[in-house]
Amino acid sequence: MTQAETTSRARVAVLFCVVTAGIVGALIGVALTATAPVPGVAQVSEVVSVSIPIVRVLLDISAVATIGLALLSVLVGYDRPKLSEPIMRIARPAGVAAALVWATTALVALILQTAEYRPGSSTLSISDVGSYIADVGAGKALLIVAVLALLHAGLGILALKHGEKVPAEVRVGLGLFALLPLPVTGHASNWNYHDYTMISMELHVMSAVAWTGGLGAMAVLLVGNRTLLAHALPRFSKLATLCLILGAATGLFNGLIEISLNPSLGFWEGVFTTPYGQLVLAKLLCTGVIAGLGAYTRWKLMPQIVRHNRTALAAWATLELTVMGLAFGFAVVLTRAPVVPTT
Repeated sequence: MTQAETTSRARVAVLFCVVTAGIVGALIGVALTATAPVPGVAQVSEVVSVSIPIVRVLLDISAVATIGLALLSVLVGYDRPKLSEPIMRIARPAGVAAALVWATTALVALILQTAEYRPGSSTLSISDVGSYIADVGAGKALLIVAVLALLHAGLGILALKHGEKVPAEVRVGLGLFALLPLPVTGHASNWNYHDYTMISMELHVMSAVAWTGGLGAMAVLLVGNRTLLAHALPRFSKLATLCLILGAATGLFNGLIEISLNPSLGFWEGVFTTPYGQLVLAKLLCTGVIAGLGAYTRWKLMPQIVRHNRTALAAWATLELTVMGLAFGFAVVLTRAPVVPTT
């Protein structure tokens, strides 16, 4: 088997693990939040109810890939074009494809959430989608995300032609900016601290996406290039540490606010008896595992990588990304889960 074939299989394995873990996490969340139908009340189709979190997982993962592939150029630097350009010739078209998937999944999510908003309708029209966009903040947010993702794809196409004359920092910045509307697309927010929780959620999303995207891009494209990996990984490690601290703090803050300010439940009852609390615990567990894996990479593998020694980074990074995918699946359902016990 050639090195190219091995690398190609590694790329497929990483993507498969992340997507599968994300979908599994979303399905676990759906199972936890399932409620019994109420007689006389129009019910949302089960297909729609299950499809929304799955599509949202794919939306999040495509956003991760888009931003991570743009971030890769920043991590490897611009001073070694003979080494970095072959990698970037793969990363740039992949980034365009990821941005197009991001835009597509945002539009599909918009249609599905319109169907959820109109549970009694057997068909949907363009006017129904337009009404959802006009009346519901989540509709506007998804449309904005789709437009910004398409704009990102346009910048990526320019980068295909002009290379780094289209600055990677601009593409990273646009990608992170496109994440800002995403917290609005959920409906689990406590209005007593709405402004604070929205800011916290946006910081949480951006830190998680930058962390996962950067690690994923390196795991897929740099593990076979020890020189670039030795340069990029220490730079990424600093970013990952910041993202871990920020992501853990904001995630914990959001969860505590949602649970503690629910007047109908005690705090510990909200943590252990509601699907929301259980998903918060699941995400915290994932965060702990990710932190442990990241620490192993930082303290055990990185010193060897800096010396250009062979390591098992690909396997460890794939494991870490798989847990991250699971956490993304939990998060998708968590943003839509009320803090009430299931019935």
